[in-house]
Amino acid sequence: MASRSSPKPKTLELFGTKRPDGKFEPFHLYSMRQAIEEGFILDVLQNYTTYKAYWRLLKTIEDDPRYDKNKAAYLLRSFVELHPHAINEKVRIMVEHFAAQVQDRIAGKAKAMIVTRSRLHAVRYRLAVDRYLRERGCPFKALVAFSGSVPDGGQSYTEAGMNGFSERQTAKMFERPEYRFLIVANKFQTGFDQPLLHTMYVDKKLGGVNAVQTLSRLNRTHPEKNETTVLDFANEADAIREAFEPYYETTLLSEATDPNLLYEIQSRLLDFGVYTEAEVDGFARIYFDRKATQDQLYAALGPIQERFRQLSADEKVDFRGQLTDYVRLYAFLAQVLTFADTDLEKLYVFARHLRRLIPAEREELPREVQQNIDMESYRIQQTSGGKITLERKTGQLEPTRTKQHYGTSPEELEPLSQIIAELNERFGLNLGSEHRLTLGQMMDKLDADAALDASARANTRENVRLTFEQKVEDVIQQIVESNFDLYKRITDDRAFGEVIKNFLFDQYLRAHRQADELINRGESKTLEFKVTLRWNLREERKDDQTITHAVLKTIAAFLNTEGGDLLIGVADDGSVVGIEPDRFASNDEFMRHLAQVVRNGLGDRAGTCIDPKTQVVKGKTVCLVTCQRSPEPVFLKWKGIEEHPDGDFYVRSGPGTVKLNPESSQEYIRTRFPLASKRAGEAK
Repeated sequence: MASRSSPKPKTLELFGTKRPDGKFEPFHLYSMRQAIEEGFILDVLQNYTTYKAYWRLLKTIEDDPRYDKNKAAYLLRSFVELHPHAINEKVRIMVEHFAAQVQDRIAGKAKAMIVTRSRLHAVRYRLAVDRYLRERGCPFKALVAFSGSVPDGGQSYTEAGMNGFSERQTAKMFERPEYRFLIVANKFQTGFDQPLLHTMYVDKKLGGVNAVQTLSRLNRTHPEKNETTVLDFANEADAIREAFEPYYETTLLSEATDPNLLYEIQSRLLDFGVYTEAEVDGFARIYFDRKATQDQLYAALGPIQERFRQLSADEKVDFRGQLTDYVRLYAFLAQVLTFADTDLEKLYVFARHLRRLIPAEREELPREVQQNIDMESYRIQQTSGGKITLERKTGQLEPTRTKQHYGTSPEELEPLSQIIAELNERFGLNLGSEHRLTLGQMMDKLDADAALDASARANTRENVRLTFEQKVEDVIQQIVESNFDLYKRITDDRAFGEVIKNFLFDQYLRAHRQADELINRGESKTLEFKVTLRWNLREERKDDQTITHAVLKTIAAFLNTEGGDLLIGVADDGSVVGIEPDRFASNDEFMRHLAQVVRNGLGDRAGTCIDPKTQVVKGKTVCLVTCQRSPEPVFLKWKGIEEHPDGDFYVRSGPGTVKLNPESSQEYIRTRFPLASKRAGEAK
């Protein structure tokens, strides 16, 4: 008997019931959906947030050597994902999320798992997490789990060495309350049972049954555990949905594995001329002779090894692939069928032993490519959030298949500069590459200014801008020697200078606004309070048409004017209500709903111009939505209540929001968004 929540095709064929139509079905079913609905496991897809990384690379050598495109691209992406800045940025998001949203779950006992893509990633994540927890003063501790030893930076790391106790104790020690993070690389991703595991941070490509098994580490129930959360930095929501759907309801195998595949592979192997049928028979006689020795077996395979070495590189890959297919397919089918043909069994024992003596040749990767580049910029942006909904339908798996041909991929040589350019186009940012380092240094100087920080925390956006203008001018003067080209462009081109200053101002405010101090200032042209996101407190009902429309109207107006701050959970008189009256199950759910309604009502691009975050004021959680100036006009379309087909256009006027008529909107857009107005004219 086999009991599986995520059966593989082989499991269904071995243990399932064959139907008249040739499909295989489980002889008994208790589906994932039913188990979730009856409370025996939790839905690990109910709170699923995905992120995407954007980065740019620079070539650091004058020469432009040519590399195989696929190999070089793999190494360049690996360089980015192992770069200290990339790991530190992800660790910051993970730890801050855990501290704000997770640590108090399950009566303050919630734990998290960080799933990494390699053992080296696990080592570096552990070092980065330890460092960030120490710097932040967090009381949590982290454990790591990986096999063997990992050399890095002149040191050799092991799981036992990093944790301070043997590998066999890792799972038990993780039960202790001080250990909140478990960082894993191909360990504890199947079969691990820890009910306090609440959140998973995924930085590894997952697919098929592996995705289901890994994420299902979260589904264990606990009396005080009501939900789970996943933050995924490597997979898209659609890919995870596709992986889960075959196992949500009934899982069928479309057909039985065809035993004739064995004869097809047997014929392909003979065509290589590496061995003869007589040599297979001779090896089998030795193998099944109880008096035979290992030396005799290896001696019988010696001439065959020598013939294998004479094959071309492509033929070697193909031969070994076919040999592996035969061994795996026969081992499986022998459990299902009784073969009368003894030649198949002889070839199986022959192939199983020969495979050990002809290991796959690892392709040499041009690792020097990583020494010829540097990372210019890196940022992470949330791309989706919320529940991943699965369809109630029968899933279908395909039986074991074989390949007609295995081979090496032909090299596609391209200059390093061209490979980098293609990657930057795919993953890159839109700021000028030659100035990004200088802008980062300017931002660091502004961040370190205590007087500017004090102004940003307590003043209205307009008053902060006055202080900021003085400070940013000082910082601009300081780049004369380090980057005269950028200095000249900022000072000579007024429009360009304004774009740079607006960019720096918006980035600065995102990190330096405090809700409690803003509430004391009261509403203004750039600050507004909303008591709820969707709940009508007067009528005690959800009213996402009127209430949510009012929130979106304010955000649109801020984006279309000079930016601004919206506080949700604060009444007009400044009294703190909190976001709890909106009746979301968690702060995470509130934030996901806010992001979704912004995308639905204002568009995806508008969503990139806001930075919502929760803060605690007087013991209650409020949401501070910092809105930067939009580079293009933003129109609001919501629930069919807009007056115009393209949506309504809102701006700020004093401490309020006003809707402009089409004629006034066009004139405003012409002056406020000249580039957008120009593009619209060209399109016409």
